[in-house]
Amino acid sequence: MISEARIEAAIETIPVPRHIALVRVTHWIIVLSVVGLLVSGIGILVGHPRLYWGETGSLATPSLIDLPIPMVIGPSVWYRPYHFFFAWILVLTGLTYMAGSFITKHFRKDLLPAKADLRWNRMVAVALEHLAAKRKRDSAQPQDWKRPDGREAQARKDAASTDAASTYNVVQRLTYLAVVFGLFPAFLWTGLGMSFGMTSVFPILATALGGHQSARTLHFVCVVLLLFFVMVHILMIYLAGFWRSVRAMITGYVPQGGRAR
Repeated sequence: MISEARIEAAIETIPVPRHIALVRVTHWIIVLSVVGLLVSGIGILVGHPRLYWGETGSLATPSLIDLPIPMVIGPSVWYRPYHFFFAWILVLTGLTYMAGSFITKHFRKDLLPAKADLRWNRMVAVALEHLAAKRKRDSAQPQDWKRPDGREAQARKDAASTDAASTYNVVQRLTYLAVVFGLFPAFLWTGLGMSFGMTSVFPILATALGGHQSARTLHFVCVVLLLFFVMVHILMIYLAGFWRSVRAMITGYVPQGGRAR
């Protein structure tokens, strides 16, 4: 006969669908391209770590912000080709993700929040519930699984955890929509606004932002916002179970059961 322990172990490892292939593939390509953009962007920035507002800016003109990093002449020229290379990878992957998400209805099913959830009290409650669930998981004692009532209670918690793990909450949905439809288009616009080749054909790309140096400063602001998003994103992954979330983004499934993380 099959033992109870084996049945429980089998239930815990039942995979639950989490991410479609489109999301997984584009996610990791975007991660690599963003890392490449950050590294090459830093190499460009150290060539002139001063930010201006308007059309022009130089060492002879007052700056808007002086970044506390040393100025190194030379690397800026070396890193620009790599920066453009990773930028085009990001743009093409992003367009693929957006087109595929509309076709597969990923935006409507997984990212578009319900009207009832678009209330401040609801969003705050979701965030507090997320943190409370993490504390409960951390405080769970292994010996609780040895008692029948403990197994039943843990099974109910695992079912709720699995349901939550297979969907995005309202805060996640709004954040991802803001990044996809707000932050990344801003990256593209400000990046093109710094290109004299593009602005010679479409001058409004720079003039609408206040000039080429304004576009550069806004591009830097976008980088800061992206880094903030990445730090919060990694923190949320840790709270939800780091390896469990990474495994889900690789395989597309998350194992059922609170202990399989």
